[in-house]
Amino acid sequence: MKTNEPTYASIRMMAMNLLAMREHSEKELRSKLAKKHDQGGLIATVLEKLKVDGLQSDSRFAEAFINMRLRQGKGAQIIRLELRDKGISDELINTCLIDSMGNTDWNELALKAYQKKFGGKPVFDLKEKSKRVRFLTARGFSAANIQYVFKLSAVETD
Repeated sequence: MKTNEPTYASIRMMAMNLLAMREHSEKELRSKLAKKHDQGGLIATVLEKLKVDGLQSDSRFAEAFINMRLRQGKGAQIIRLELRDKGISDELINTCLIDSMGNTDWNELALKAYQKKFGGKPVFDLKEKSKRVRFLTARGFSAANIQYVFKLSAVETD
């Protein structure tokens, strides 16, 4: 712990500096602030005031996070797991993913990720097909998304 006791203002300033760089979930902010300051009650007070002031929002964080992961070619399942790890409630995750689903064609996103990784190379054996299925699964795409990709890719197996 530092020799100077942290104050409400210093903890708030640190939190605002973190939020100025990017959106953070409440859990992320709490964790980062707790690493620097051993003032759990003061941190909780700061976080509550930031929420009331509209400076920290788990909803805004979830939307920004989903958009970032979509640009990276990630599927809904992996996005859901990552948001849970960031402390976002299942209810909020469902709401944000449903909102993004209206604008997202998950099948096309899976196809794009597949084509970027494997190009137009056909698959002629089950070992290679399994490798490609594992890739898409690790990216968070559903079985239906994966079937769509292989149907369009005209996969040939022995």
